[in-house]
Amino acid sequence: MSSERDATTGAAGDVSRRRALATVLGIVFIDLLGFGVIIPVLPFYVRSFGVSDVFIGLLAASYSLTQFVFAPLLGRLSDERGRRPVLMLSVFGSAVAWTLFGLGEEFQVLFGTVGGLGVLFAARMLAGAMGGNIATAQAYITDVTPKEDRAAALGLIGATFGLGFVFGPALGSVVASDSVVTAARNILPSFVPATTFSLPSFLAAGLSLLAFVAAALFLPEPNRTRTTRAESGLVSQFRTALADADLRPLVLVFLVVSLAFSGVQVAFIPFVADIYGYQEAQAGLLLTYIGVLGVLNQGVVVRALSRRFADERLAVGGASLLLVSLVLLPFAPILGRALFPAVLGASPELVALLVVLAILSSGNGLLNVGTASMVSAAADEDSQGSAFGVTQGAGSLGRTIGPPVMTAIYVLVYWAPFLLGATLTAFVVAALVVLVRRSEVFTDV
Repeated sequence: MSSERDATTGAAGDVSRRRALATVLGIVFIDLLGFGVIIPVLPFYVRSFGVSDVFIGLLAASYSLTQFVFAPLLGRLSDERGRRPVLMLSVFGSAVAWTLFGLGEEFQVLFGTVGGLGVLFAARMLAGAMGGNIATAQAYITDVTPKEDRAAALGLIGATFGLGFVFGPALGSVVASDSVVTAARNILPSFVPATTFSLPSFLAAGLSLLAFVAAALFLPEPNRTRTTRAESGLVSQFRTALADADLRPLVLVFLVVSLAFSGVQVAFIPFVADIYGYQEAQAGLLLTYIGVLGVLNQGVVVRALSRRFADERLAVGGASLLLVSLVLLPFAPILGRALFPAVLGASPELVALLVVLAILSSGNGLLNVGTASMVSAAADEDSQGSAFGVTQGAGSLGRTIGPPVMTAIYVLVYWAPFLLGATLTAFVVAALVVLVRRSEVFTDV
């Protein structure tokens, strides 16, 4: 009788865990969908103000700077006050930020270019502060998932990112199209600005507000022990993490990887615009393609590989593929003309770009899941939020430093950001190999 009761309780617990996991992934997806809507139009939005492309990097850096500050704080707050209220706060703040972002042109009319850009920066900084919620979502997943299944579960959040980039940029491209803008101007009240840049921003705000409602109605607080620490400031959190022999190398890996990858993040759309001649819609389709690959890699491939290989080996393989893709990416047109035929109407240059992006997506997926699982294993059960917050904060610091540097050197030489990223990734590969060898030594002992 007791065994039957235990089995029933276990089955109910599994259903509850799956429901909680599905709910938090759904909320993350809706929020990231809104984030993805903005991506195709953001560089063109900045260029519409008549300023240098360096401002694209500065705008990206402003987002990451506040994410660097707030990701550890939100992670620690979620350890102390609960995951659910932090997630609700962050998605509501994102709704406010994207609404403000959509009003940039209106402020430019009223206060000039400086005023308009000032609003864009303020909105992006608020969005970055709220974007630190990904650490809380990762901690939530570890709360409701057994240790042996965490790599696969964390892979799902990577797949959710991919879905956001499948549908977000596609939606952004559609909403920014001339036909939709014209229709919106005929339907919306005159006081609502309807432009190529405002409509995607307002859509992103609406999606974040939808995520807030979903969290309020459906997201349960996980059953876990909450902690309160005497020292909980940003500096003390980083000091504690860097003093931990297991967490310290991971914090540095997150920092360098984000610095390396920032070149792709800020230079990719200008690259395809300048080298391939693509506009918002075509750039959005490429981002959708990357998102589809992300879903397949992290939702299927990584889940399968995580059952066969240790987290450290996944991370090494991912970093190695990322290194190769960063070297090849700026030279995709040359490689296409030399190696690839036209396929289904796609030029050889485009075929080569699609192949390189497939390698990049695979590497990024393996690296993200491998390192996230390593962070979870290195942290105590009662400090998962803080650990993810610190590592995500380190990544944000890399994305703060990287974009201004990468856009500045992109203006000088278009391939420089990608090759600098590849050089930095080589150091990451070396560091992860050391971690693999160290873990194998401890396993043997």
